[in-house]
Amino acid sequence: MASRPRTGSAARPEWPSLEPVRSTRIYEEIVRQIKALVADGKVKSGDRLPPERELTERFRVSRTSVREAMRALESTGLVEIRPGEGAFVRSVSVESLIEPLALVILAQREAIAELYEARRLLEPSIAALAARRASPEEVAELARIVDEQAREVSAGRTGFAQDAAFHTAIAHSSHNRAITRIVSTLMDLLAQSREESLQAPGRPQRSHQDHRRVLAAIEAGDPRRAQQAMEDHVIAVARLVTGRQGERVPRKRRRRPG
Repeated sequence: MASRPRTGSAARPEWPSLEPVRSTRIYEEIVRQIKALVADGKVKSGDRLPPERELTERFRVSRTSVREAMRALESTGLVEIRPGEGAFVRSVSVESLIEPLALVILAQREAIAELYEARRLLEPSIAALAARRASPEEVAELARIVDEQAREVSAGRTGFAQDAAFHTAIAHSSHNRAITRIVSTLMDLLAQSREESLQAPGRPQRSHQDHRRVLAAIEAGDPRRAQQAMEDHVIAVARLVTGRQGERVPRKRRRRPG
């Protein structure tokens, strides 16, 4: 009677070659090599790592070192250890990439002027992208938000919630998850300063008018006009909040030799 093939042995793909480890902190070298394989695309999200015994043979290290390396990889979120199944490479989401950036910005909450400078650099280009990519349904949602903002302002309120929703919806219309996450983070971090700016006399009406201009450009599919309208809007808010940032900085002319 022919012997049965071992379960799962044929299904597992051939693993890339690994280097023998020569390091005083052995587990760190194991971590480095596995991270490099993932970064190079040789090992992909969802792939199962070889069993512990096989890794000890490939790396020529002890099982203790392999276990330490797996714990380190699990703590960074790169590897998921499933009891009874093994270690698997986790899928990397946009949120996990952007979250460290959000934490860094949170630690610098006092740098309001710099955050507005970031808005001035990012949001006009995002509006241009939305003018190219927004679907009819997304344009309709932008129009709904602006109409709702008009009702809020007419009732004597600031329209703060609609202001945030408008900028977030434009980012969503870019069809880029990283952009959506970054803009959402900026809106959250600047919430207090934005709300205070809308308390200024005439500011809610001006904000609504600016949003109308941006919306009209996106509806027309005009990236250049959308970019300019958004830049004007962000500069105006930045000037009001910081009193100095957001203005266009003239370029220094280089002196010609002579």
